Amino acid sequence: MSSTVPHPTSSEFLVNCAVITVSDTRSLETDKSGQLIHQFLQNAGYPILDYQIIKDEPAEITAILKKLCQIPQLDACILNGGTGISPRDTTYDAIEKLLEKTLPGFGEIFRTLSYAEIGSRAIASRAVAGVCQGKLVFSVPGSSNAVKLAMEQLIIPELAHLVKVLRS
Repeated sequence: MSSTVPHPTSSEFLVNCAVITVSDTRSLETDKSGQLIHQFLQNAGYPILDYQIIKDEPAEITAILKKLCQIPQLDACILNGGTGISPRDTTYDAIEKLLEKTLPGFGEIFRTLSYAEIGSRAIASRAVAGVCQGKLVFSVPGSSNAVKLAMEQLIIPELAHLVKVLRS
């Protein structure tokens, strides 16, 4: 894999983000994955306009995403949790119908990278990304390892470029 970026984006390009943890059990103190997303965004110099922990309830997930997408300054929303196949995993189902455009490559590459780390269990991930009301939306599994992989290898390297494309 080449280390050059096809469309370099200035590191000074401002991307305003929101972080949503979808969990029935996590709190501000125990939300390691949400904190990890914060850390990656802050290290990249991206402001976090909103951070919430919400229950894995489709109506709640849909409502918060619609509300966040109404914030003019917001560029991207990163959700973690609820992307598996258990009955309580409803994040994918709640947001995929709100996406006007999807980025299929995000989920495909995420699962490929996950497969290299965890093997065939990667098929259970319903990680997804797309555009909702002109905002980027990323939804990743709630495990800290999955969040680290997504942020480090996919989201942070492409976030500014994707936002720049959306704004053009």
